[in-house]
Amino acid sequence: MKIAFIVNQLMKETAAYTTTGLALQAHKMGHEVYYMGVGDLAYFSDEQMGGLARKAPSKQFRSPETFLQAIKETEKSQIKASDLDVVLLRNDPSADIDKRPWAQNAGIVFGQLAQKQGVVVLNDPTSLSQASNKMYFQYFPKEVRPETIITRNVADIEAFYKANGGKIILKPLQGSGGRNVFLINKQEVKNLNQIVEAICRDGFVVAQEYLPAAKNGDIRLFLLDGEPIVVEGHYAAIHRQQKEGEIRSNIHQGGKAGTARMTKRIKEIVELVGPKLKEDGMFLTGLDIVGNKLMEVNVFSPGGLVHACELYDVDFYSPVIKAIENKIDENRL
Repeated sequence: MKIAFIVNQLMKETAAYTTTGLALQAHKMGHEVYYMGVGDLAYFSDEQMGGLARKAPSKQFRSPETFLQAIKETEKSQIKASDLDVVLLRNDPSADIDKRPWAQNAGIVFGQLAQKQGVVVLNDPTSLSQASNKMYFQYFPKEVRPETIITRNVADIEAFYKANGGKIILKPLQGSGGRNVFLINKQEVKNLNQIVEAICRDGFVVAQEYLPAAKNGDIRLFLLDGEPIVVEGHYAAIHRQQKEGEIRSNIHQGGKAGTARMTKRIKEIVELVGPKLKEDGMFLTGLDIVGNKLMEVNVFSPGGLVHACELYDVDFYSPVIKAIENKIDENRL
């Protein structure tokens, strides 16, 4: 199959990204792999979606580093939807909020065109447009979510703070990756107005109850069509532990990854949210679980799968590529 990976900017991709691992595995399995930055996308006069892409060279690679470098050194060439079987939307809109706001929805809108033209697009671009902010999270069962309000009103947040014992989490409705996440407690409440004002520059504020279990980090669990990825008895999951003095567990914010213990409650959460993810066409997703609550559903380029592969010494990429192959076969029927 011919598979295109849409990323924010190819030159900023690294060998440690989940996208690199997936692309390399697809290449190893004999598929034609293309990379396109969202700025390379285009709509042509023949009404085809496409753009400029870099194709992985037809050779074997010893490492993700040499694979990615070879692609970066390849010249761009024009490609159209009719040339492709599948498009994987792996760009993170939140990464373009500040400096490239025009790029935030580019993957979605061009992905919708490609889908209309018969290409399999993952995750489903129409559902991604509905999940472009954390409001999507509120459509999952109440019993898996922490108590939450979404507002731009400081008075609402003050009341929520008092009702939750003087300890809450604030973050923007739009965005991910641990950006602008604040713990409001007795020490920080004096800065509440300034913090809310700063978050409101990007839109609405999400206020959530603080979960004491958060001090132990969180579990990032990967789902494929709403089901956990399991290889040789190991779940594709990592325990992310934040560095000292930090409330965020994100690896790129200094967090560390360790093996994760799958509990009965985590499996219950999957059973409650998995069907909706599958129904919405959310092919590859990441659940962030703290204690007995689901904190976030990552539908845009969830990362960390490389750490799971290393921690358990198993290949979690192949099941993803095989599932894509199956979708291509179904699309051709």
